[in-house]
Amino acid sequence: MKILVTGGAGYIGSSLVSSLIAKNNQVRVLDSLLHGGESLLGVWPSADFEFMEGDIRDPKRVGEALRDIDAVVHLAAIVGDPACARDPGAAREVNLSASLHLIEQCKRHGVGRFVFASTCSNYGKMPDPDQYLDEASELHPVSLYAETKVAVERAILDGPDSDGWCPTLLRFATIFGVSPRMRFDLTVNEFAAELLIKKRLTVFGEQFWRPYVHVRDAACAIQLVLGAEPSLVRSTVFNVGSTSQNFRKQDIVNMIRPLVPDAQIEFVHKKEDPRDYRVSFERIAQRLGFNISKTVDQGIQEVARLIQSRAISNFEDSRYRN
Repeated sequence: MKILVTGGAGYIGSSLVSSLIAKNNQVRVLDSLLHGGESLLGVWPSADFEFMEGDIRDPKRVGEALRDIDAVVHLAAIVGDPACARDPGAAREVNLSASLHLIEQCKRHGVGRFVFASTCSNYGKMPDPDQYLDEASELHPVSLYAETKVAVERAILDGPDSDGWCPTLLRFATIFGVSPRMRFDLTVNEFAAELLIKKRLTVFGEQFWRPYVHVRDAACAIQLVLGAEPSLVRSTVFNVGSTSQNFRKQDIVNMIRPLVPDAQIEFVHKKEDPRDYRVSFERIAQRLGFNISKTVDQGIQEVARLIQSRAISNFEDSRYRN
């Protein structure tokens, strides 16, 4: 297929692009280079790779990017609560308005497959701590980031069908692991870096639950959807991760602690957290045969090797954070 990846220079995108090219797809990336484009240097020489600099909010540029495209993977976004809180107006423009316009342009251009990157944080807080949330569970977005994702999800699912239109919504667990566009502001990566480099860490609300998935497994899930029979994925929501990889922050710290036994760790207890959720990932496993390749513990070891190698000299550099 000829695939457009919006935000292809990002954390998930840069891992995905190389994998798609390795599977003999032609890939065009549309990215504003907010965090630079070095993550794409590894695929730059490929004849199956094409790059377009552009803002997802620019309809003309988006229209140019959609020419001759079979499938779109929409990753471009202002990602995460802090980044959205810094500029709420831009977050709404990029994450909501531009996404809705992209969907309409895809339909006009006859694009068949459309994969929308959403988030498990849409679930907010689980009503029953003994149960796992699944794709049918009620959504309780508690941040602007999640609100925009939920709004686009609803527009896709409630919108009119058109010939050949096959949208799929992927709610990703919290991502971790090493990527060409590295991030150290995500829980697993951040905790590992703080403990290994500074040998101290303050953890807020250590008892609350989150699911986690490796960045390359997130990319693998996208590839599975793109290659699946349309009847299996059309207008369908999939949680992306593994039910076995639901952990509390305390659990993450306990996995890292053996690597830094002399580290100082402070737990700041919080009675409430608006995001506290364990998630079931049975649908994507059963319907598409999705299995993770790396656990959180293995991801910690991977990040630790990166830090200990000194391949990155300053993990606090803004380029590694959203």
